[in-house]
Amino acid sequence: MVERARPSLIWEGSLWQQGILRVAGVDEVGRGALAGPVVAAAVILPAQMDPKALEGVRDSKQLRPQQRAQWAERIRQVALAVGVGSASAAEIDRLNIRQATVLAMQRALAKLDPIEHILLDGLPLAELGSRQTALVKGDHISLSIAAASVVAKVWRDALMQSWDRQYPGYGWRTNAGYGTREHRLALQNLGPTPQHRRSFAPLAELKVSRYDG
Repeated sequence: MVERARPSLIWEGSLWQQGILRVAGVDEVGRGALAGPVVAAAVILPAQMDPKALEGVRDSKQLRPQQRAQWAERIRQVALAVGVGSASAAEIDRLNIRQATVLAMQRALAKLDPIEHILLDGLPLAELGSRQTALVKGDHISLSIAAASVVAKVWRDALMQSWDRQYPGYGWRTNAGYGTREHRLALQNLGPTPQHRRSFAPLAELKVSRYDG
């Protein structure tokens, strides 16, 4: 079996060598879910840190839930700063998912001031300013972005699990609001909750809800 590439500090190190020390890795989770917020995290790691301190950190999708929880705690211990921001389902419906994702990132970054540079997973986002480097599959190659993906995933999953008790029947404890078969059947039977994204196609035609009125 071919081992997947490990996130490294190559991109961060290049900036550190230029004297740019407060480098924030940014990533988001929940963009494709049918319910719940989109959540972004931003993580600043110490300049010249030993990568072995976070050697097991990967893109959050490559880790089991228990591993993610353990690493999220470790990341908060090692990092200089960690910020989490979110945009609600109502904001997603009002703004659209792209703009809501930017808003969540801006809220996460606002908790880390000052920031000298951003390492961003995916494509550039002009709204985040000019001091950024966008990396395709950044959560696979940059340790600070991978760390942000873990923190964001753990934070959002915990929120969806707490809401599973408030809105039972949708399976949020296990599906985190994504469009699994169980979730879609529940939508047909129970209708949407206030935490559902009404602008998303699977919900756009659903009118009846036990939570309405």
